[in-house]
Amino acid sequence: MPTVSVIIPCYNEEATIRLLLEALLQQTFPQAEMEVILADGLSTDQTRAIVNAFASEYPEMHLRVVDNPRRNIPAALNCALAAAQGEVIVRLDAHSRPAPDYVERSVTAVRAGIGQNVGGVWEIAPGGPSWTARAIAAAAAHKLGVGDARYRYTTQAGAVDTVPFGAFYRAYAEEIGRFDETLLTNEDYEFNTRIRLRGGVVWLDPQIRSVYFARATLGGLARQYWRYGYWKYRMLRRYPKTLRWRQALPPLFVLSVLVLSVLSLFWALARWMLLLEVGIYLLALLAGAVPTAVRKRDFKMLLGVPLAIATMHFAWGGGFLASVVRGQREA
Repeated sequence: MPTVSVIIPCYNEEATIRLLLEALLQQTFPQAEMEVILADGLSTDQTRAIVNAFASEYPEMHLRVVDNPRRNIPAALNCALAAAQGEVIVRLDAHSRPAPDYVERSVTAVRAGIGQNVGGVWEIAPGGPSWTARAIAAAAAHKLGVGDARYRYTTQAGAVDTVPFGAFYRAYAEEIGRFDETLLTNEDYEFNTRIRLRGGVVWLDPQIRSVYFARATLGGLARQYWRYGYWKYRMLRRYPKTLRWRQALPPLFVLSVLVLSVLSLFWALARWMLLLEVGIYLLALLAGAVPTAVRKRDFKMLLGVPLAIATMHFAWGGGFLASVVRGQREA
């Protein structure tokens, strides 16, 4: 029986699924003690065919696929947890690539009792070859885009609000309850909030590293961050004290732009205030993009990074505000 279960939600991930499986095959943790469970939302692309071919090619990997008919991430995680046999759960995503020692370091940290959920740092990689995809990856690791989300850039270990993916004892997950299937996004944050409210520790170890493939297009990025904002408000209705400053800024900024835009139709001062606010914002984005462009020697970043960060801010803030409006209607 395996001692570790790697669980992975998956849906239409033909572009990256083999990269993930190859990375898991190369883990320093013994394959004989590890199982990999893919919870697939009935993929309509070549994901299943790729997984089946990989399983036939490398029978030494204990690889299983379970169906996730609900086709959302928390349901997928719960399907995988129900099928898991390992004492320790290591959660990954299908568009990630863990470092060779990822599982070993995660399991060691969990068994050392450092935290009830232990995770590491993302290295953000482009989701495609275009300059837009490169800019999105840079923006997704930029402090202007992600604020104090330490798992995207820190080199210091410590207790945090949340971690990407994470590793924990299966028995502990059963004790506190599995992932909340009423939240279609932010299920990780909600899970970690419950841990912290019970006095547990969510621990970030920057030596636990993985590559995360960002969205390849601005449209995909906008949809992703709209969902993040929308479901963040749903979570905050249950846990209002978990609101952080970086999460409050985008909806406040988007709201101010909307209000000033309406007022500017009949009030000259509002027009000047709107121009000033947007002008300062654009200058801040450009100033933030300059170091990235210089470091990467790619001056397309001067356009791409501001576009990507603005997309993140407006989509996240817009989704949050839309959720607020809908929540008031439902009240």
